Amino acid sequence: MTAQPAKKLLVLPGDGIGPEVMREVGRIITWLEEKRGLSFEITEDLVGGASLAEYGEPIRDEVIEKARAADAVLFGSVGDPRWNHVGFEKRPELAILKLRQELALFANLRPAKVFDALVDASTLKPDVVRGLDIMIVRETVGGIYFGNPRGIETLPDGSKRGINTEVYTTSEIERVARVAFDLARKRSGRVCSVEKCNVMESGLLWKEVVTDLHTREYQDVELSHMLADNCAMQLVRNPRQFDVIVTGNLFGDLLSDLASMLTGSLGMLPSATLGAPGANGKTPALYEPIHGSAPDIAGQGIANPIAQILSFAMLLRYSFDLQEEGQLIEDAVSNVLASGLRTADIMSEGMARVGTSVMGEAIVRELDKFQK
Repeated sequence: MTAQPAKKLLVLPGDGIGPEVMREVGRIITWLEEKRGLSFEITEDLVGGASLAEYGEPIRDEVIEKARAADAVLFGSVGDPRWNHVGFEKRPELAILKLRQELALFANLRPAKVFDALVDASTLKPDVVRGLDIMIVRETVGGIYFGNPRGIETLPDGSKRGINTEVYTTSEIERVARVAFDLARKRSGRVCSVEKCNVMESGLLWKEVVTDLHTREYQDVELSHMLADNCAMQLVRNPRQFDVIVTGNLFGDLLSDLASMLTGSLGMLPSATLGAPGANGKTPALYEPIHGSAPDIAGQGIANPIAQILSFAMLLRYSFDLQEEGQLIEDAVSNVLASGLRTADIMSEGMARVGTSVMGEAIVRELDKFQK
């Protein structure tokens, strides 16, 4: 197969189980290079607690510049209890927030898909989650996580007050809604916009802007609106009613984690965070599993690498337009699960429990079958 130009990839394994699950992606990259003729120019660096230990800060400006220069960023996880004593400005988690902000990665795509082999892994009844395939589009550089004023102030009586501000502008809402509508056109053609317009002015503006954009440009897509608390209830009651959900930063954070457990485990779900195309035509993008660094199991070789592997599959699809290769990886994961292999987080009776590396090896062996 004819070799293709090298694709520049910045790999940031991070903390906890991040390096362990990222190693399994390395196996798949090697397979793609050897069997599919792809070429990757890979740069690796430190973020989170690992960067704090080495450089005294969760992410360096040099790493952000490497991210800007890369075609895509593959991120592991950040968070380390060794750094619980540091101030907010030094927390390991600041690495991912700063990357999103500096690269203007405003749209987080979090799919929640139930593999047939894992229907029984969900805490919900199988007939509720069977066939589930939804996409949550979360705005990631605005809202209450970034709004000002913010901080902790001391009041005249000596008590303290914490302040965070929910702020959204028309352009911020419109650009993330556009991503959701465009995705829906490639899926089942339905978008549900989620906010709290009944008690929040920012939610009222959100609803107005999404409705106006729909009227102007996306009347071929079905649009509905739902309050965030009702959406949480509906995700548990009848999750298959949704196709694409678009919402703000805070609600997206909560609802996507809720949706992840419909599938049985955080260890199964990938995500992509995209920016706007630049003058050079390149769209900045970062891909990461939605699970955390899981320090309680780090170093034990039992972490589930599938979310990291599926994040890489999303990277192939969205950043490199390698639809076939992305599908191959997803099919390989599905077949391995159907064979009965399980990591601890998705283990069920009658299945074979394996560790991180064995799961990664099994997925590569399954990819080999597709090449015969």
